Amino acid sequence: MRRLALPAAVLAGAVVLTGCGGSGDNKAELSVSSSYMPQPVSDMAAGFLTIANKGGAKDELTSVTSAAAGSVSVHETVGQSMEEVTSLDVPAHGQLVFKSGGNHLMFEKLKRKPKQGENVTVELHFAKSGPITVEMPVKSATYNPATGH
Repeated sequence: MRRLALPAAVLAGAVVLTGCGGSGDNKAELSVSSSYMPQPVSDMAAGFLTIANKGGAKDELTSVTSAAAGSVSVHETVGQSMEEVTSLDVPAHGQLVFKSGGNHLMFEKLKRKPKQGENVTVELHFAKSGPITVEMPVKSATYNPATGH
């Protein structure tokens, strides 16, 4: 009987800990995919990516930095109008998508024009989550991904 008591206690403890909200429902769980920058033709460039949130709480993208540019701003597109914004929501159990013709990153005062095949390092900053560093591949100026962004 003693041999079964210890494993049963360990199993009971594991079941209790599992019920303590460790599922991520109270925080954002962010990841980044589909990032790219079309090869720039001037000292400005656009950037596109998808930020997924598998967690149960929303977060906000508050800023973007890159050593490749003097500044990186976040732009929101509504209808035919594009405007710089200070933050964009990353919804709980959802995505924030940056795509051609929609929301996008704007790299201004590029220190040099990155070429197709190179990567540009970008750091995404959030209101609640820690920063995420992304290696953004530079694609052809006419690149059109199969994902539509």
